[in-house]
Amino acid sequence: MLTFKNFNIADWFSFYRIAAAPFLLIILWVGNRELFTWLLLVSYSTDAIDGFLARKLKITSARGSQLDSFGDQITFIVGLISVVIYEYDFVKAHAFFIIMVLAIYVFQMVIAFFKYRKATAFHTYLAKLSAIIQSIFILWLLFFGPIYWLFYVMIFLGLLETIEEIALIFMYDKWVAGVGGIYWALRDKRRLNNHIKTN
Repeated sequence: MLTFKNFNIADWFSFYRIAAAPFLLIILWVGNRELFTWLLLVSYSTDAIDGFLARKLKITSARGSQLDSFGDQITFIVGLISVVIYEYDFVKAHAFFIIMVLAIYVFQMVIAFFKYRKATAFHTYLAKLSAIIQSIFILWLLFFGPIYWLFYVMIFLGLLETIEEIALIFMYDKWVAGVGGIYWALRDKRRLNNHIKTN
């Protein structure tokens, strides 16, 4: 039976991001930009902390990967809403690139849910790098204003990592967590063993 005792410290950091989301939305609604941005920084920081702890303490698990992914997704949505609200002119001026990345991301999510009945949790190196750049850009945008070259780097990495995620979905017949990328997937025994069984 699953109880709170079964969750480890890394899971609780993921829980924090999930629980913080509605409070961040309330602060957004109130209009306190500075407080919102500092709390968003805390949420982004917990993403780095839970992954580090999971690897350092060797407490990685499929459940933890799912929690981490859900926490990432909901924080991403909150961050995106804040950018639309506080930096609408910037979003309007760069709507084409933003919509393009979001459309491919939604397409990836649809494929994942159709195939696995849940979101992916590959946590590729590209996805991690993309998340870091994205969080830096959003925080800097909210604190100080846009860095245009960083915006285009973020867009490029977002497209690249989402395309890689789509490729990985087609490479893995069953849901798996923790794949470094296509290079590592080609040598992944989980994929190879499953491929042998189905042939």
